[in-house]
Amino acid sequence: MDELQPPPHRGGPPWLSGARSRTAAGLPWVSTAVLLVFVMVGTGFAEEGQGRRPLDLAARLLLFVAVGVLLLRRRRPVVAVAANCAATLVYLAAGYPYGPVFVAVAVGCFSAIVTGHRKAAWWSLGGLWAGHVLVSHWLYRWLPPDGDRAAPWTQQGFITAWVVAVVAAAELLRVRREQWAAARAEREAAERRRADEERLRMARELHDVLAHSISVINVQAGVGLALLDSDPEQARTALTTIKGASKEALDEVRQVLANLRTPGDAPTSPAPGLDRLPELVEQASAAGLTVTVESEGDPAALPPGAGLAAFRIVQEALTNVVRHSGSRTAEVRIGCASGRLRLRIDDAGPATGGDAGGSGNGLVGMRERAAALGGTIEAGPRPDGGFRVLAELPFTGPDRYGRPPEPPEETL
Repeated sequence: MDELQPPPHRGGPPWLSGARSRTAAGLPWVSTAVLLVFVMVGTGFAEEGQGRRPLDLAARLLLFVAVGVLLLRRRRPVVAVAANCAATLVYLAAGYPYGPVFVAVAVGCFSAIVTGHRKAAWWSLGGLWAGHVLVSHWLYRWLPPDGDRAAPWTQQGFITAWVVAVVAAAELLRVRREQWAAARAEREAAERRRADEERLRMARELHDVLAHSISVINVQAGVGLALLDSDPEQARTALTTIKGASKEALDEVRQVLANLRTPGDAPTSPAPGLDRLPELVEQASAAGLTVTVESEGDPAALPPGAGLAAFRIVQEALTNVVRHSGSRTAEVRIGCASGRLRLRIDDAGPATGGDAGGSGNGLVGMRERAAALGGTIEAGPRPDGGFRVLAELPFTGPDRYGRPPEPPEETL
């Protein structure tokens, strides 16, 4: 059995998306350990020349707490950013040197904001800033180190700018992440719509193939049973027609199913078009229906999408005549001009049941085929009796395979 491959990541860097592997879904041990080493070592270098308290065990513990809580930044981002800022504020209030501990604050703030906990990040970072102002300008007299002086306001301005920059960058990342998530959701919705449309198309194909063929088989089976004793030769002809219709239906069903099994591959045989109309007339004749065809223009020039839709509409209309009409004649008129195909299928009636012309999925499928090409279809009883199907299909627009229309010829 082939191993299931994870879906490809789309829509922005994977470290900013919600999709994570099973390893990354747990605690971020590696990145937190790297950050801890950086803060510990970097603070040791940064303390030179600051004139603040030297690093001792208490300072190392505070730095460890400030970085260690970031292990929870994915599962508990509010707790992580609040504890990180609190530990940093205690570290600074104790008179320990400035340094890379602010990098840990930035990481905690980023994690909280990009995961949607903006207020928690703002309050925590604002509390750290306000606490630092209070400590460096008023409480420094009673806090270590001894003989400390008030921090210059230029330094406070730099810290304020740093706070604003962190918040702005985190907000920018949050907005971009939301945009990536929206784009990813839109792509997934479009893929689902395409899948639904493809399933609907396949359902229409199967319905049209099976409804027509089974209708012919049903009529011929009735003829064969009625003539089995009195006219064995005619019964043999009916059985031969049943065999041919069933073989053709199986071939078309296999083609449809093959396309389902291998999505994206080109069909192994061309889609039926109006060039196969003589076969359709022959099948209808075998079912006891006399079909007259009149054609104007060149229907063979239709693109594949319009040709298939026209073939299926005629097929479904003739199937409805066989199933629902008492008439044994039908007229098919095809007009092809000015970039539009006009189909008209008439029978003299009357209806043999309550559903004149059919009322199930057949008419719905015909309307859907016409609408997919930007065309229209009308089906209903004629004023003089019988039933009429009238369809108009543009064949210069995009066909159902998504091909764009050919540009019109330019004239000088």
